[in-house]
Amino acid sequence: MSKRKLSKQQAWRVQKIQSERALRALRKEQQIEQQLQGAELGQEQEGIVIAHFGTQLLVESRTPDGIAQQARCHIRANLGNLVTGDQVIWRAQSSTDGESQGVVVARLDRRSEILRPSPHSGLKPVAANVDLMVLVIAPEPEAHAELIDRYLVAAEISGIRPLLLLNKSDLLHENAQGERLEALLQLYASLGYEHLKVSKNDPEALIQLKETLKEDISVFVGQSGVGKSSLINALLPEEELKVGALSEARKTGKHTTTTARLYHFPSGGDLIDSPGIREFGLWHMSAEQVLSGFVELNALNGQCKFRNCQHQNEPGCAVLKALENQQLHPSRFESFKRILKQIEDNQRPY
Repeated sequence: MSKRKLSKQQAWRVQKIQSERALRALRKEQQIEQQLQGAELGQEQEGIVIAHFGTQLLVESRTPDGIAQQARCHIRANLGNLVTGDQVIWRAQSSTDGESQGVVVARLDRRSEILRPSPHSGLKPVAANVDLMVLVIAPEPEAHAELIDRYLVAAEISGIRPLLLLNKSDLLHENAQGERLEALLQLYASLGYEHLKVSKNDPEALIQLKETLKEDISVFVGQSGVGKSSLINALLPEEELKVGALSEARKTGKHTTTTARLYHFPSGGDLIDSPGIREFGLWHMSAEQVLSGFVELNALNGQCKFRNCQHQNEPGCAVLKALENQQLHPSRFESFKRILKQIEDNQRPY
C-alpha cells in the first residue's frame, strides 16, 4: 500500500509541530544547563528508575537511614533512552509545589538489558539490570512453542536467567490444552529450564514463587491475558494494578500495563512489570546469535562440515544429525527455522 501524500498545508503543520517540540526540548535542556552551571541543583546521588512517564522518570533512592524517597526527574538530552531498572545519578531540584523533583545527569553501566526491536526506531530497550526473566504462559490464551522459544533466545543472548511460569494452573486439566502444556513444560525441563506452576488462588504456590523471586530483579513477560497483572496483585496486594478481562471472542488479552514499573517485595527482591508483548521479534539478530540462543544447538556450534552450513540439507550437518538421532526435538528445530525465516524476510531489501 503506497503512503498517502500530504498536502502542502498538512506537511507544513507536521513540520511546525515537530519544530515546536524540538524547541521546547532545547529550552528545557538549556534551563537544566543553567541550573547545573549555577549550582542550583542538589548534590549528586545514586538512584534507580522505577517508572517512565513520557519525558520524565520516577527515580527512587535511599537516605542514609535507608528510607526510600522518590522524585520526578527530567533527563539530560545526551543520556539516550533510559528505562525502568536503570541505575542513575541524579540531583535534586527546587520545587514550588512541594513535590520532589530532580534532574538525571548520568546513567551507570547496565549489567543486562532486554531489547525489543521496533520497525521504526531500531532496538528499543524495555528494562535494564534484570536478573530473571519470568515468562508467563497460561492455558488461555494458548501458549505457542515458537513464542516461548523467542523469549528464551532473547534471555540467553541477554545473559538473563529465564523461568517458565505456568499461571492459572487450576485450569490446566479443565482445558483442552492441558496435556499439550504438560508435554511442553517437560520438553523445556529436559533442556535445563526451570519452571513453576502457580495460581493466584494457591497460597503455597505463591509462597514458592516469592521465594524464587527473592534477591533478584525480575521482569514478567508474555502474551497479554495470561494474568501477569493478576499475579502481581496476588504477590503485592498493596499495589493497585488495573487487571484486564480476557476477550472471550478471540481468547487474547487486552493490554493493561502502559509503562514498565518496578515494585519491591517486602521480603526482598524487585519486580518489573512490562507492557504485554504479543509478538517478540528477533529480526535484529544474526543467524549465529539465534543458534546460540537455542541451548541444545549452541552445543553443536562449529561441528558442521561446512562453515556456512544453513542446516537444511547439507552433508555433514551436525544439527540435522542431532535431529535424526532424536537429540533435538522437532518442535525446537521448527521454531529455529521459522525464526531464521522471519529474520531473513525482515532483513530482505524491497
